[in-house]
Amino acid sequence: MTNSNSKKPYPNPKVSGQKINPEKYARLKAEAQHPYRGLRKFIYIAFGASGFIGAMVFLAQLAAGKSVATAMPNLALQIGVVILMVWLFRLENKAERKL
Repeated sequence: MTNSNSKKPYPNPKVSGQKINPEKYARLKAEAQHPYRGLRKFIYIAFGASGFIGAMVFLAQLAAGKSVATAMPNLALQIGVVILMVWLFRLENKAERKL
């Protein structure tokens, strides 16, 4: 059994005997601690855009007076999706800035 206190918390970054750029090492370390951040942000943008397009479709249906009883709840749902995606994206950006 080895003494865990004798180990360095963050070893000296080396790859094949060559030192890694400290900036690149910090970025890789952050990615390892919080994986898939870029993917999550992409999903938030894609779902937000989808909700926006859906909201425009239902808004056009309301403006045309076509099936108002079904278009109104659907419009509210699409607006809710857009608001949720904006909130999640801002939350993700705030967490990224803390690092």
